[in-house]
Amino acid sequence: MLTPNARTADQSDAAPLFAALGDETRLALVDRLCAGGPLSIARLTAGSTVTRQAITKHLQILAAVGLVHDRWHGRERIWELDTARLDEARRRLDQISQQWDEALNRLKRFVED
Repeated sequence: MLTPNARTADQSDAAPLFAALGDETRLALVDRLCAGGPLSIARLTAGSTVTRQAITKHLQILAAVGLVHDRWHGRERIWELDTARLDEARRRLDQISQQWDEALNRLKRFVED
């Protein structure tokens, strides 16, 4: 179990990550990068009604929280998902789930006694 100070630090680190993923467009970008691997802006905007400028701004937000990074390949900027950051999010959700399971088990024992 996390101490109150450790829990606060963990939450403050996770909050921007989940806020970034809370946007539908950014979540779709993460999904596209998961499925398609590293992609250029042109490939990320193909078939979308969202402009390249808007996609770039969303990618910059994702980069600020460590979910994606970019590199130049010739004249194209290629964006890639950082799966380690997604693993951190999954671990945080697993911790929350475990805390809820423990709380529900305590409640069940209390009610049954």
